[in-house]
Amino acid sequence: MSESWIVGINPVEGALTNDASRVREVLVEQGQRNARVQELATRAKALNIPVHHRPREQLDKLAGEARHQGVVALYEAPPMGNENDILGLVEAAGQDALVLVLDGVTDPHNLGACLRSAAAARATAVIVPKDRAVGLTPVVRRASAGGADRVPLIAATNLARALRTLKDAGVWITGLAGDTDTSIYSIDMKGPVALVLGSEGEGMRRLTRETCDFVAKIPMPGTMESLNVSVATGVVLFEALRQRSEKR
Repeated sequence: MSESWIVGINPVEGALTNDASRVREVLVEQGQRNARVQELATRAKALNIPVHHRPREQLDKLAGEARHQGVVALYEAPPMGNENDILGLVEAAGQDALVLVLDGVTDPHNLGACLRSAAAARATAVIVPKDRAVGLTPVVRRASAGGADRVPLIAATNLARALRTLKDAGVWITGLAGDTDTSIYSIDMKGPVALVLGSEGEGMRRLTRETCDFVAKIPMPGTMESLNVSVATGVVLFEALRQRSEKR
């Protein structure tokens, strides 16, 4: 486990709501009158979490380039899950299993946005390669707007092996790529599914793509060739939710 500073109102609120036992202390800017910041301080005290008022300069230093909005929290992050956790999560979700796999997303803002969409879509888990992803940094947590605390994040030592584990558990795997004629809207996503998106520049690696059951694209009627990976993640996750709502 490692400690890091969670920065900003929404990330601190997410930590207090979803994982308060790991919040070690909360720092509030001296003279801060924002009602939401004051509410967070009150909640933290009620949870017996130390709250200290500090000069803005100290919070600026802890936040780095991030905008702290007058509040930061020291958080003891749990280790990310590993491949051994995949089967249990999928079995618990049953027919509603919805797994997001990100093959090499390295931009923390993109990973955070993907986690936010995954949490909003009630994803079962998000799987990333252990050595080709940014990890749960403070920037990722802030960009996720609390999503990092709501969806399990699995760091897979071998992504292809993790995909095979999903297959063995009855999960159908669809990878997204632009060089195919198959549309995501023609893929059946009503059962246990995993959706695979590649890195910002290179897309899915060859072995990852070969492990997928289907490869599909998001139709692009305009002149742009592709979408940002976090935008594409939201589109395909909510297409899966749309199809699942129809079956009920």
